[in-house]
Amino acid sequence: MHTDTERCVRAVRSKDARFDGWFFTAVRTTGIYCRPSCPAVPPKVENMTFLPSAAACQQSGYRACKRCRPDTSPGSPEWNARADTVARAMRLIQDGVVDREGVPGLAAKLGYSSRQLERQLLAELGAGPLALARAQRAQTARLLIETSALPMGDIAFASGFSSIRTFNDTVREVFALAPSELRVRAAGRGPGTAQVPGTISLRLPFRAPLTPDNLFGHLAATAVPGVEEWRAGSYRRTLRLPYGTGVVALTPQPDHIGCRLALTDLRDLTIAISRCRRLLDLDADPEAVDEQLRADPLLAPLVDKAPGRRVPRTVDAEEFAVRAVLGQQVSTAAARTHAARLVAAHGEPVTDPDPEGGLTHLFPSSRALAGLDPESLAQSLALPRSRRDTLTTLVAALADGSLPLGIDSDWEAARARLGALPGFGPWTTEIIAMRALGDPDAFIPADLGIRRAAKGLGLPSTPAALTARAAHWRPWRAYAVQYLWATEDHAINVLPA
Repeated sequence: MHTDTERCVRAVRSKDARFDGWFFTAVRTTGIYCRPSCPAVPPKVENMTFLPSAAACQQSGYRACKRCRPDTSPGSPEWNARADTVARAMRLIQDGVVDREGVPGLAAKLGYSSRQLERQLLAELGAGPLALARAQRAQTARLLIETSALPMGDIAFASGFSSIRTFNDTVREVFALAPSELRVRAAGRGPGTAQVPGTISLRLPFRAPLTPDNLFGHLAATAVPGVEEWRAGSYRRTLRLPYGTGVVALTPQPDHIGCRLALTDLRDLTIAISRCRRLLDLDADPEAVDEQLRADPLLAPLVDKAPGRRVPRTVDAEEFAVRAVLGQQVSTAAARTHAARLVAAHGEPVTDPDPEGGLTHLFPSSRALAGLDPESLAQSLALPRSRRDTLTTLVAALADGSLPLGIDSDWEAARARLGALPGFGPWTTEIIAMRALGDPDAFIPADLGIRRAAKGLGLPSTPAALTARAAHWRPWRAYAVQYLWATEDHAINVLPA
């Protein structure tokens, strides 16, 4: 969008928050960059230039505005709506791959050379992978400075910086303030979210509107005991992270999602935030989605009734694939029971930081499940033999790397690999594509709930006919599924009390 100057100028003059994260406004005369909704008086058009990322602004020598804090705007929805190389690279950078494995590791995951990848990112984003990762480290540092009482040295290394000097220099360059000055300014804004010892509390922004009912309702209704729970108005779950483990509590608020993290290793902060945003689909563009779906007169009343529905996703694609198999052809309650048995028998114990909480385990990894004797696995699960065979085949493929599932997956290639496994039909493949891989156009026309909803609305109810009708909903069919599901009286559609 940053190349459409006229459209960008209109967005800046109207202070339209819908475009926050789509592009950034750099002001030549002040050396500052802002989000489109910045409350300051808009600069003259001849003094504005538009850039596609905060990293591009920083690389061009611009500093972040202290009023609108553009580095904290929602992420660009493009990276969740595309599966090309640049989008997959951005998802991996957000997940901290460059900090852990460097640019060569990022390029290897995508099947490119470092030079080819650098060229593609520069062409589209105006910044290479190192600059993009640096911008993310700066944002993480700011979060820790403003939301914790950690010493600056600990913050530097937890944010991914190699030295305290680099940390100080980067913070000064990006925010035009020393780290200690950022902390003083944060304290001067008055009391924020109450801090619990050992936790980090922050606010996750999103583009309005957001209807939380089906989003949190789905997560709560399908929560696996010991791994997930709904408590005191928050969805809580355990996290398996690169450097350690964590527990997160996510609370829906009118203008943000409250996020409280307890991590065993602070180096996982960036990755944990990225996965929580992905879980709740917070970088979506609801205006674009709803506009497309409203064009269908039978869907329009559903969209108008509760605009801004999101797709509930996952923090771990492999975990969700296992749970999808456990949920084949059974009710939501039965799927929870099967998953709870698996967790109790083979999950990794963790300690819940909330003394009243009920989180006890991490969901077992595919590697741990693949290492089990099939009979031992069968004894812990009351499943038909065919379903057990499907499960053991899946975890073996996940563990040996022949079935890569993750944020960097090519959606169509992953579908082909899943479809080749025994016991994987269109429903299982598409639900994994929708919730684990994040394909916004995944569609499950054979789902019983979808067929009932379609019949009630006067839509075709046979899978083939409904698929043909749904061609008008592309590329947002996964969101249409959420609106159709919401027509049923089911716990997944109700925000828990």
